[in-house]
Amino acid sequence: MKTFHEEIPDLCQDALTDQLFDEHSIFFDIETTGFSPANSTLYMIGCARRKSNRICIEQFFAEKPEEEAEILATFFQMLSPYTTIITFNGVGFDIPYLKAKADHYKIPEHFRDFEYLDIFKSVSSIKFLLKLENYKQKTIESFLGLKREDEKGGDLIHVYFTHVKHPTEETMHLLRIHNYEDVLHMIDLLSVLSYLEVLNGQYTILSHRIDHYHAYDGTEGEEWIITMQNNYPVPRQLSCKQDCFYLMIGKNRTSLRIPVYEGELHYFYSNYRDYYYLKKEDMAIHKSVASFVDKEYRENAKASNCYTRKSGKFLPQYNNVMQPEFRKEYKDKISYFEMTDDFCTSDIMLRRYIDHILKNMM
Repeated sequence: MKTFHEEIPDLCQDALTDQLFDEHSIFFDIETTGFSPANSTLYMIGCARRKSNRICIEQFFAEKPEEEAEILATFFQMLSPYTTIITFNGVGFDIPYLKAKADHYKIPEHFRDFEYLDIFKSVSSIKFLLKLENYKQKTIESFLGLKREDEKGGDLIHVYFTHVKHPTEETMHLLRIHNYEDVLHMIDLLSVLSYLEVLNGQYTILSHRIDHYHAYDGTEGEEWIITMQNNYPVPRQLSCKQDCFYLMIGKNRTSLRIPVYEGELHYFYSNYRDYYYLKKEDMAIHKSVASFVDKEYRENAKASNCYTRKSGKFLPQYNNVMQPEFRKEYKDKISYFEMTDDFCTSDIMLRRYIDHILKNMM
């Protein structure tokens, strides 16, 4: 077994990375000759950890397949002081693979004792915003503007078996550099999680206003624009539209544009069996007070017509986060609530509404 150790200056200037990657956290990535633990070899494990103002990179390399148990045991020993493991798809692949190898060699493992941050799993919840062709590590690195020159991981399987038979500095370099850059760039990938922080409520409301708009199709109306300060800067500006909501996350500020509906909407009563529908008035009325209405002008209400009507200015929502809840039609996905002064001047209600929209966009 060979062990490689390198220390580089810790130049991280990103507040979120500083918070997530502290001295209690460790990154790791494995290199194997296949996906099945039973039919492949674990030949390298790379780790990154913080120590004072340095980033320490360790790599444990099996010079021959028979040494995989040795690198596994050495890696487990290194893990013991840490509380959090950070990986890229480690929960889906690396950890189950290592557990299977540990079981095969009867080596004790304590993966259940750690907290986990899987960057791939976290990024999966913001695909609607990133809109990348895929969510491999190198694709996200490219999105962040990170450069690397190493070989593809799959191409290195042949390189490893060649190195086992005829070790050279060149093949050793090829094997090391891929794992080294995977581990090192994983640290840089943490900045992409700043989008998730915004969506999870890490912002401060700065202002809100109503603007008049003219759409490309000739329609016009009003929209409510909310501006927020991001608690963590994001790498680059992104935007998306979902249903009637338009979100733009800039480096330091986020804006949410929401159409204001002005007109008449329906409030649907929950127990339609207790109501009559009055055709002429186009509204429902409780049976206890509708006995005076001639039978010719009333009928038993259905869920779809058991409503009263109200006119005003309304904001859309996905469910009844704000009450009372209005709809255009009974089965509409989007409902509305009245845009009152009490709502617009309440930071608590504003935040509840914004959080509701952002969570539904995810």
